[in-house]
Amino acid sequence: MILADKITNLRKKNGWSQEELAEKMRVSRQAVSKWEGAQTVPDLEKILALSRLFGVTTDYLLKDELEDEEFTDETDRTPVKRVSLALANEFLEWRKKAAKRIAAASFLCIAAVIPLLLLAAASTVPGYSVSEYFAVGVGYAVLFLFVAAAVAIFVSCGFKNAPYAFIGKEPFETEYGVDGMVKERQKAYRPTYVKINIIAACLCVLSPVPLFVGVVTQKEFFVVVMLTVTLLLAGLGASLFVLSGVRRASMQKLLKEGEYALRDRGKILIKKTVSTVYWLSVTAVYLGWSFLTDDWKITWVVWPVAGVLFSAVMCLCNLFINRDTDR
Repeated sequence: MILADKITNLRKKNGWSQEELAEKMRVSRQAVSKWEGAQTVPDLEKILALSRLFGVTTDYLLKDELEDEEFTDETDRTPVKRVSLALANEFLEWRKKAAKRIAAASFLCIAAVIPLLLLAAASTVPGYSVSEYFAVGVGYAVLFLFVAAAVAIFVSCGFKNAPYAFIGKEPFETEYGVDGMVKERQKAYRPTYVKINIIAACLCVLSPVPLFVGVVTQKEFFVVVMLTVTLLLAGLGASLFVLSGVRRASMQKLLKEGEYALRDRGKILIKKTVSTVYWLSVTAVYLGWSFLTDDWKITWVVWPVAGVLFSAVMCLCNLFINRDTDR
């Protein structure tokens, strides 16, 4: 029995139409029709996927002389979770809410340093009755309050996302209708995604302008005020990137597209590793510089600089990953 007949028999045995099998395999119905008509042969990745889907060995699929089905050992197989239409809708709705919360938390992290900057600058101006100790004390108190609020939001989102954590991280199957629903939502969201990213990019590009204006005036307090405006614009731009990115990623996870495709999971691991090493290194530099110089009023500069450089580091990371993939 040839591969085409085996695919047809297994599909019918499971009670699936060609459309349903195509959706599960993430190919077109025409592709399945050609497989079953012996017009084309699935590539190795699809053969492995068919083996997992039908629960049969690859030997049975590929060897024409094997007539009897050879099932894989169920004791060695990890049960593949299934995503129903209701679960997919629930996941997308949650990630839509989570996107706003995560974006707000990201903005809090960037804006946390602003009160410290303004108070520290005000303490140097004779006209303001703000002492240096008061500025540092209150400034750091507000900074940690903002960061604590951001961390609370991140942790809360993490706990609420726990039931859906397997999506995008572990193998899963989607039930009939899920892919179609997600693709419709993805298509409807795309214009909004493009607009948000254009606005975010413009904000990030224009964010240094207020600082340049402040430098021209050569007034120290005004320079600091313009620096805070720069941070606000950059923070708003970064938050918008997060807002649009989280929603888009939720759809890609369900569709197993982009970075969440099976073949690209290694890229995600590399990026997470680079990101972790980067921020641990930044933290080490900040703490080392601060404790060695005891000049905490200046060492905070590490964080906004690190935030700007992080985008460049991730761009370089993507460049090298894609270059290695193309080879």
